Amino acid sequence: MSELIKHECGIAQIRLLKPLSYYKEKYGSPFYGINKLYLMLEKQHNRGQDGAGFASVKLDVKPGYRYISRYRSNAAQPIQDVFETINNRINTEIIKHPELLDDLPQLKQEVPYLGELMLAHVRYGTYGKNSIESVHPFLRQNNWMHRNLIMAGNFNMTNASEMFDNLVKLGQHPKEKTDTITVMEKIGHFLDSEVRKLYKKLKAKGYNKQEASPHIVDKIRISKILRKSSKDWDGGYVMAGLLGHGDAFVLRDPSGIRPAYYYHDDEVVVVASERPVIQTAFNVPFENVIELEPGKALITKRNGRVVKKQILEPLEKKACSFERIYFSRGSDAEIYKERKNLGRLLMPEVLKAINFDTENSVFSYIPNTAETSFYGMVEAAQDELNRQKNQKILQEKEHLTDERLQEILSQKLRTEKIAIKDAKLRTFITEDSSRDDLVAHVYDVTYGIVKPDDNLVVIDDSIVRGTTLKMSIIKMLDRLGPKQIVIVSSAPQIRYPDCYGIDMAKLEDFVAFRAALALHKDLNTYDQTIKSVYKKCKSQDELSKTAVDNYVKAIYEPFSDEQISDKIAELLSDETTRAKVKVIYQSVDNLHQACPDHKGDWYFTGDYPTIGGSKIVNKAFINFVEGNKKRAY
Repeated sequence: MSELIKHECGIAQIRLLKPLSYYKEKYGSPFYGINKLYLMLEKQHNRGQDGAGFASVKLDVKPGYRYISRYRSNAAQPIQDVFETINNRINTEIIKHPELLDDLPQLKQEVPYLGELMLAHVRYGTYGKNSIESVHPFLRQNNWMHRNLIMAGNFNMTNASEMFDNLVKLGQHPKEKTDTITVMEKIGHFLDSEVRKLYKKLKAKGYNKQEASPHIVDKIRISKILRKSSKDWDGGYVMAGLLGHGDAFVLRDPSGIRPAYYYHDDEVVVVASERPVIQTAFNVPFENVIELEPGKALITKRNGRVVKKQILEPLEKKACSFERIYFSRGSDAEIYKERKNLGRLLMPEVLKAINFDTENSVFSYIPNTAETSFYGMVEAAQDELNRQKNQKILQEKEHLTDERLQEILSQKLRTEKIAIKDAKLRTFITEDSSRDDLVAHVYDVTYGIVKPDDNLVVIDDSIVRGTTLKMSIIKMLDRLGPKQIVIVSSAPQIRYPDCYGIDMAKLEDFVAFRAALALHKDLNTYDQTIKSVYKKCKSQDELSKTAVDNYVKAIYEPFSDEQISDKIAELLSDETTRAKVKVIYQSVDNLHQACPDHKGDWYFTGDYPTIGGSKIVNKAFINFVEGNKKRAY
């Protein structure tokens, strides 16, 4: 994606199933789990850069010794900062007491962060300040071991205010209205309730509090706690948690919006937001890393028993398609094939745009993340070139000379690295005209490749706002002197906000929305349409538990995809642009063909998988009309 939008968060959870001595003997280090967690977090660095955190729980620690450790960072390099701090703390203790390396039980007791349960998180904040208080994992402390709750997640809730009000009705006094706090306090409430009920039963049998504790550990039902806690949640989420006594869980939303994968053998239980992260860190094959099903929780009990429980009734699976187009690591075997198919499926429209003239066309990509889709597009273009060669040979076979045959066969597709981003360039001047000039030079171009009669075809992952295209890329490509610039998006037109974890909150930010409004102005239907949609959006019941219509769809209904794409091309170029500019977007049907298991397409279609999603888009339109710059969620 040539323009910045906020990514998603990433989680990593490890439960060591063997004593630390096992890992020291087999892998040469008692810090095996910490090392693996560091690797897993680094491999998910693509998901977030605002902050990172780590938490661990030690099993079988005597009273009076720390059994929970946590460190969070919002430094410029948060993952490195977290694990450098952990490493320094551990090394400090070992330097002072080198004998600990030969006494692993004592090492675990004395050295912080060294535990059997570990949870880490990398964050991209979708809203709010990037303060340390916003960085996961979160900790809900209690002097009873069972009531300590550590949580981290990849999620956004659409009904955080409603959840906050429900907590107040339960008698709580939450310190914030953020969805992270409300989720944790909701789980914490039912955790406390479960512990109280278990103790009450044990007390009736004659147990005192000290005697009851180990029995509570055995009897506590994580699935019951999660089922009660998540009943009113509306959003996309993967929630990961550790309890102070040693239970662990990961819960995925019932529509499967946010991703979660796990691996389990006799040594470890591992969960992460992406499959290749686990494959790489633990050197296990693709088929051994399993996707956690929607609405299910993976629960690891203190005794090491692993179970999957259906917590919420699964809905139609709407796994986020942006995961496949852009966010996830392209080293996943399935994602790599899907991204290539996205490029391949665009080729028929590209060929129409260049009038099937592959000989006088140069193909490239911006940015590097679009490279895989570019390969798919080029393979399809090569197929077309081969078809053209065959046609020429058949047409000329009666008088085809060896020289002419060689000339036909030697024709090659022209693929080039046209643009390179200058990572050193910073727009340090805030005055608009000066800043715009700097933005226009963020990319360096390769001169001498494009000829005046050439089409220049450039593929991007997706086009969201169009700002970078207008201010930088199209101006830059136009300097090369092509007759036509064809900008290709491997994603469909982004028309609606996301409210489940990606930072796309305001309708007016989307170039597709601005294009639709411009088309209404051309038809003199702008005022009438805006007024009608606004009235319907204002009539929605914010507290309704039933389905809500997405009234913003009416903005786009009068126009075809091609009409909106052509208007976008018009908005992205100006009177100084010499080349003809054409914009081609992926179709939604082709997206589903390329990514058949990831049908979450609400940003393109407006078909939100939860009631809260439709409420959010209507609220975003109200904000747009009223000039309110607040987020809709």
